[in-house]
Amino acid sequence: MIPEVPDQSQMPRRSFFQQVSTGLQGAALTWLLQQDLYADEKQKPVRETPKFGPHHRPRAKSVIHLFMNGGPSQMDLFDPKPYLDKHHGQDYFQKIAGEVEFPAQAGAIMRSPFQFARHGESGMWVSDIMPHLAKQVDEITMIRSMYTTNLTHEPALYKIQSGSEFTGHPSLGAWVSYGLGSENQNLPTYVVLDDPRGLPVNGIENWQAGFLPAQHQGTRFRATGSPVLNLKPDYEQPSAVTQLERDLITRLDRIHQRKRTHHHQLEARLASYALAARMQVAASDALDLSQETQETQQMYGIDQSVTESYGRRCLIARRLVERGVRFIQLFINSQIWDTHSSIAANLKKACQRTDQPVAALLQDLKQRGLLDDTLVMWGGEMGRLPIAQLAANKDAGKSGRDHNKNALCTWMAGGGVKKGLVWGATDELGFAAVENRVSVPDWHATMLHLLGLNHEDLFISRNGLKERLTGVGNDPQVIHEILA
Repeated sequence: MIPEVPDQSQMPRRSFFQQVSTGLQGAALTWLLQQDLYADEKQKPVRETPKFGPHHRPRAKSVIHLFMNGGPSQMDLFDPKPYLDKHHGQDYFQKIAGEVEFPAQAGAIMRSPFQFARHGESGMWVSDIMPHLAKQVDEITMIRSMYTTNLTHEPALYKIQSGSEFTGHPSLGAWVSYGLGSENQNLPTYVVLDDPRGLPVNGIENWQAGFLPAQHQGTRFRATGSPVLNLKPDYEQPSAVTQLERDLITRLDRIHQRKRTHHHQLEARLASYALAARMQVAASDALDLSQETQETQQMYGIDQSVTESYGRRCLIARRLVERGVRFIQLFINSQIWDTHSSIAANLKKACQRTDQPVAALLQDLKQRGLLDDTLVMWGGEMGRLPIAQLAANKDAGKSGRDHNKNALCTWMAGGGVKKGLVWGATDELGFAAVENRVSVPDWHATMLHLLGLNHEDLFISRNGLKERLTGVGNDPQVIHEILA
């Protein structure tokens, strides 16, 4: 006998199944209803990602974006400046006063506390606090001439993540999801691997869908424990019963959706339900690092406390790429690259957490034949100034560097970019990009181009405008010179 159901004429469909879906009675009901509801209709999943591209032959199938929150210092990592050594301690503030966020703390020209050397066949300069990446320079294109438009973290983060300095705009991964869709219907198109220690500045807005359909926002995966919270059911039941329930719910969802075609959030929610069901096995498998050899885990630094967390996430990123995930972002808690003070110690700590895992990711992708069609991108939202930033006690030994929007270093690897190339240059202090300048929209346009998307043709009509990742009214240029 089917259990009694409370007399509720407007009982939600999912509450209904909570009442009757358990046991053999529920299975029988499910089977009967399945025969009656659109029995001649073929089983189809709820429509998910619309595909607008590719517009041309892609060089990359997927992207791994290693985002370094806070603004890594270009003249202390990849862009050595002998001028700073020669003029260390000389006053320079008056010449750049309008570009200093904290003028009361501004000091004199400051040399780098680190040593530089050339590496690889390309002879690329790398600081001694990145010894592991130094061994991979022949795989990367180093962009020394990038710049942005705001020297405050929050708007600069919005700019690099969404192309706009204001909140509410879709992130990089959301645009890629919107444009290309997924290669694996059992995993999200856009996955975020944030830091267990805490969210980055701007929090979950870094991977928002903005005004795109909600299913294109980033899906957060946890690097340890259950990959996605509330993914597993509270109780076990035979797989056949579970499948019958899902099939019936899908049919009812479609009936409900047909009557409400103007509710776009409903479509996104139904797509999320369907994806969550399919992810129960796929997500757990993708994040199961016990399938990796001990040698591989050690290469990523998972056996060391300093590199364990970031190394784990880098390895998961590789496993997700293997399974067809389109866009993967790795974030650091807060903004560890924001070295306003004690740069000699704090910048070194940031490198110690990330250098080995990042280098291992490049090496691993290459040896597995994945780097050719995986675009790896590294960088932050801004650079740093060539002058010192001093604490209230003016202790030069604890000097840091203030924000700089006029120059920052970023790099790309794999996915159709040249190997061992340095593109662009800054002035003699490293203060401003002066040669082959690369704007944030240029960088976005180049990434989309490598994925087979034309930045002008990837848009959504909104308030009479064609909204794009690269903005409205800008003139972004694909950096063809760095393409292989």
